[in-house]
Amino acid sequence: MSFIDARNRRTGNAGTAAATVRRGTAGVLLVNLGTPDAADNRSVRRYLGEFLSDRRVIEASPLVWQPILRGIVLNTRPRKSAANYKRIWNDARNESPLRTYTRSQAEQLDARLAAERIPVEWGMRYGTPGTAGAIDRLIARGCDRILLLPLYPQYSATTTATANDQAFRALMRLRRQPALRTVPSFPDDPAYIDALATGVRRRLGELDWTPEVLIASFHGLPVEYVQRGDPYVTECARTMTALREALGMTPRELPLTFQSRFGPTRWLGPYTEPKVRKLAAAGIRRIAVLTPGFLADCIETLDEIGNELREAFEHAGGEKFATVPCLNDSPEAIDMLERLVRRELAGWR
Repeated sequence: MSFIDARNRRTGNAGTAAATVRRGTAGVLLVNLGTPDAADNRSVRRYLGEFLSDRRVIEASPLVWQPILRGIVLNTRPRKSAANYKRIWNDARNESPLRTYTRSQAEQLDARLAAERIPVEWGMRYGTPGTAGAIDRLIARGCDRILLLPLYPQYSATTTATANDQAFRALMRLRRQPALRTVPSFPDDPAYIDALATGVRRRLGELDWTPEVLIASFHGLPVEYVQRGDPYVTECARTMTALREALGMTPRELPLTFQSRFGPTRWLGPYTEPKVRKLAAAGIRRIAVLTPGFLADCIETLDEIGNELREAFEHAGGEKFATVPCLNDSPEAIDMLERLVRRELAGWR
């Protein structure tokens, strides 16, 4: 008699050991960038401190960058950023719109997949609720496999990679780790492009005027990151090629620009605000702006574009300005997420 046979006989488990091992379920984790917990200096300072300390975001040596961050940036930037957050804050829920929409995306997707017992949770790379807590919740819901979906259509080490990093760091603290599969970027996936095109057509149909130019503004990235191999700019171009084809527009009618520069280094161009000012100077009086790189409206879309860019365009002579909302929690957004998730869960269901 083997040692295992003897142990099973003593514990009454003879012949039933295999039957007691039960297969768990696969779950889905949506991860977005993050947000301060409140629109005040302290909360924004804490959030920016975490975000700007990420070596994926700021690749400079900490010996050089941290004194600048702690001595200058975190003593000047939070006050202005807090004021900007207050302009777009969801007062009803006392949270940022990014948190509101990301939660809604997860809840609606969870309802879509409930009949198949595929739970969905959500978390943020920076701030709360965190990625580790979301993984814990999926494990508590019986998941031994987790599909991680970073909510960034275009891949960058500063977004997709750091979201994946955080999830793997969370697994490092677990004795019993679930299997983890990551969803690749989807810059020209038909589901994503269809959703974008639907949102653009709906928004333009709501206007009582016709834009002369529709501008696509993506979050910027330092040029040196691309020179080191980050594929972000190529994936933004793939999105634009597919979206122009879907909308039947030319590069002149739907140009690509980049926003949100930070620091003295050279960033990807053309820059959004100078482009808009140039259009106004050339006699363009009516424009609309969409932000395809963001799946949920946030401070960069609602304030930087919706408020600051509007003011810049009007000051330069523009007359009509409209923004196209992000996909947010629209039906086409949830359709897209469901299609991506079902495809990537293949073999796990």
